[in-house]
Amino acid sequence: MADTKPIAPETTPGTSPTPRPWLWLTIILGALVIGLWTFPRFWYTRADPSQAFVWLVPQQTLPGWEYKAVPVNQAAERLLAADETASGEFVNAQDQRRVQVFAAKRYTERRHDIGLFVHTPDRCWTEAGWQLEPAPPDHVELSVHGTKITFERRIFSQAGQRQLVLFGGLVGGQPLPYRLDHNLSVGMRSALRRAVKQSGGTLRASDKLFWQRVWESFLSRRQLLGPKEFLRVSTEVRGANTATADALLAEMLERWLRPAEFTEELRAWKAKE
Repeated sequence: MADTKPIAPETTPGTSPTPRPWLWLTIILGALVIGLWTFPRFWYTRADPSQAFVWLVPQQTLPGWEYKAVPVNQAAERLLAADETASGEFVNAQDQRRVQVFAAKRYTERRHDIGLFVHTPDRCWTEAGWQLEPAPPDHVELSVHGTKITFERRIFSQAGQRQLVLFGGLVGGQPLPYRLDHNLSVGMRSALRRAVKQSGGTLRASDKLFWQRVWESFLSRRQLLGPKEFLRVSTEVRGANTATADALLAEMLERWLRPAEFTEELRAWKAKE
């Protein structure tokens, strides 16, 4: 019996065989990955024409105040992955009022680094044992050397001590177009359920505010990647009235931070690298 050979598919002279389905699938998936990778770099490119491009530079010398540096926990430093941090406490020479200050800057975006704005006090302070109190307003807009920044406003309590905390940020030299309240519900739930079984990441992913801020950022098209700065100030609340603490923090932001031209400082940092 003669051997039979497989018959090759007929092809028209000058044409190539039809690509297999898996090849088209590979091409489509590859294009999708490239699109997702490059999309943020051309979508989030808008700027606010009414705002200048600035860095806010922390100071350590203020008349009438004594400054003491407070080291940042090594685990927190690794989590933030900041290029520069400033952490300390100012003590007033007359009335001994204390103001805690913290600033973190990231000049470049590193792959696999967690976002500079992800771990806000709403999560970190409650995980450290502080209780988050309902205290309206939960955000305020303050002018720092002419730059209008929305700061989240919180009151935390622990062992009879109450702290008023303000925190906010800049990206690309301009104030954030969205609030940093994505951990607010997470913090409230964590404060109410100290023995929570869900992880902080699971709580944040299930939080409506988190996804609402993601959507607002998408609509604004304001810069998402690039140089960032996170700011936090806090002081003790004495008595039931918070007006004195609010006024003190607003004044301290203006005195503690010095405006610097955004591109010049960025250029100076790159020159040191």
